[in-house]
Amino acid sequence: MKAMILAAGLGTRMRPLTDHCPKPLLPVAGKPLIVHHLERLAAAGFRDIVINVSYRAEQIIEALGDGGRYGVSLTFSLEETPLETAGGLRHALDQLGDSPFALVNGDVWTDFPLSRLALADGDLASLVMVDTADFHRRGDFHLDRAGRLHADGEPRLIYAGLGVIHPALIAPLPDGEPVKLAPLLVEAMQAGRVGGYHHRGEWVDVGTPARLAELETRLTQA
Repeated sequence: MKAMILAAGLGTRMRPLTDHCPKPLLPVAGKPLIVHHLERLAAAGFRDIVINVSYRAEQIIEALGDGGRYGVSLTFSLEETPLETAGGLRHALDQLGDSPFALVNGDVWTDFPLSRLALADGDLASLVMVDTADFHRRGDFHLDRAGRLHADGEPRLIYAGLGVIHPALIAPLPDGEPVKLAPLLVEAMQAGRVGGYHHRGEWVDVGTPARLAELETRLTQA
C-alpha cells in the first residue's frame, strides 16, 4: 500500500514559527515533524510515499530528497496554491494509483500502529478516530459498535488525520480545484461505505505553537 502525507498547508495557526519555515519541517524532539511520519511509515512497511507540497515547497523537497535516508521512496505532488484535502488527493492521483492508500495529516502525531491500517471490501474510507479534546468538544463523526462511521449520532469522536482512502472516493473530482474531504466522507457514510477505529492511545493535533511545545515535552520526557 502506498501512503500520502498532507503537507501543503500554509501553517497560519503556527505563525510566527511558519513565517520562514513550512510546518512539516518544524523540529520536534530533534527532527522535523514530517520525519517522524516517514520513520514510522517505513517501520510499518510502507515504501512508496507521496507528499503534497505548496507553501515553501522547495524547502521541503530539498530537506527530504528522495527519501532514501529514511528507508522510503518519496515523490512530491506540487500545488501552485493549496487545494484543500480532497483537491490535493485528486491532484496526486496519478502518483497514488488505483489501489487504496494510507492518508496521514502532516500536522498530527500518534502512536497508532500504522501496520494496522486497512480498508474493508466495498468501503471508500477507513478512519482512525480519537476522543474529543478541549479544542474540539463537538467531535466530527459517530462510530457505532459495528465499527461504522456516521455523520450524525452520539457519542462523537475526532478524526485523527489518519486512515485509508480508496481512489474512487476522489477520482470524480476535477483536477486542480480546491475541494474539502469532509463532505465526500459524509456522503460515503450515508451510503454505508466508511469504517472506523477508535484509537485510545497517544495523539496530538500539532496545530499551534503550544501543542508543538506539548509534543516536544511528551517525546523528550518519554
